[in-house]
Amino acid sequence: MDAWDQIVAALERSLNPGLFSVWIRPLAAEVRDRTVRLFAPNEFSASWIRDRLSGVIAEAAAGVLGPSPKIEVEVRPTEKKDRPAADSRAQAEVLALPRAERLGLPIVHLPKAISMPRWRFTFDDFVVGPSNELACAASKGVCRDSLTAGHLFLSSGPGLGKTHLLQAIGHGLSFSGNRKAPSIACLTAEEFATRLVLAIRAREVTRFKAEFREAIDVLLLEDVHFFQGKVKMQDELLCTLKSLQARGCKVVMTSSFLPKELENVDSQLVSCFCSGFMAVISKPDFDTRRRIVLEKARKMSVRVPDEVSELLAERITTDIRQLESCLNNLVLKARLLNQEIGVDLAWQILENYALTESGPDFERIVEFVCKCFDLTENHLRSKSRKQQVVLARNTAFYLARKHTGLTLADIGRRLGRQHSTVLKGITRVEREISGRTPLGRQLENAMERLSPS
Repeated sequence: MDAWDQIVAALERSLNPGLFSVWIRPLAAEVRDRTVRLFAPNEFSASWIRDRLSGVIAEAAAGVLGPSPKIEVEVRPTEKKDRPAADSRAQAEVLALPRAERLGLPIVHLPKAISMPRWRFTFDDFVVGPSNELACAASKGVCRDSLTAGHLFLSSGPGLGKTHLLQAIGHGLSFSGNRKAPSIACLTAEEFATRLVLAIRAREVTRFKAEFREAIDVLLLEDVHFFQGKVKMQDELLCTLKSLQARGCKVVMTSSFLPKELENVDSQLVSCFCSGFMAVISKPDFDTRRRIVLEKARKMSVRVPDEVSELLAERITTDIRQLESCLNNLVLKARLLNQEIGVDLAWQILENYALTESGPDFERIVEFVCKCFDLTENHLRSKSRKQQVVLARNTAFYLARKHTGLTLADIGRRLGRQHSTVLKGITRVEREISGRTPLGRQLENAMERLSPS
């Protein structure tokens, strides 16, 4: 298997089947050293891949070629003639594909097991504790039809299990016993918006509406706070939710914020968010964190001594993704060095992560951000719109929300900003991190160095 085949295999594992089929499979490629030149069939596809998938492709390529590969996306030479017409045809061709392929979503009917989408998580590997017990029970209730509310709204900070439960619901509904399996759409709010924009450009809005309002039985929608300030998107989502509700369909939404905390969102849409059952996932306690480490180790087929699992659970307290990342790094280092997993090795890995149970206070966060971005506190409080200052300010908002009990309004007052500005800043940082963009990975790596004084 050559390098590109290995990269394609990694992308097929990480992307949902629709996205992979529409955008990745048609590509040709040349791989030289650490440069991957991709050849798309037309400029429309090339532009879409550059904007939306270059980061994911780079991450997959790094696993094969080594760190920091270069990704170039071009149009196949034979396709460059008559480009405007080709682009127009490409847009129409995308929207003429079968539903799942056209929208790039795991929207599927499941008469046979082979047609099931690759759900990344299940309820079996979700560790339940006091912090997430209600959310897990409600999610299982969606699958068992025991949750009387038609909608479920899951809210939590980043890395606490929202996506896991959403994927588990999709998996659970796909294996619904002798009943006819439902048609499921699982996507982020940003992906929903992108599909709508593509449909508008190709004058296929009617078809788009039919897909989401009539053709699916279940809508699993992540990060609905993305719709803040996007009036037309909100209108379309509201109509979609009302139509699904009228048909008795299941809808599960996730957000890092409760509906009442959202800014610039139509009151009817907020009311729709609140119309179902709302469950908040809080930070897990020590025992839950320890069991998460052991469950993750079991899935990796490695033995982690009790003293190591307890050490990791004690020192990493605010983000399950970070806890799992620490364990992954520990296992990898032990294998590379051909060593046993032990406390000494765990301490070496923990040097890159938060090292105390109590979170940093606001002053420590500001100090950390200023040091990372080579700025002063006055810069953060200033009216400067320079990119570096805005990014630093948004990072401070994000960390304060994650590590302190301050409200959005309190965070804003301390840095001379409005509640709505804080919310937008947090959303932008979270989008970069959840999207695994180069900037998002850079921010995540920097944040891992934050430890309270």
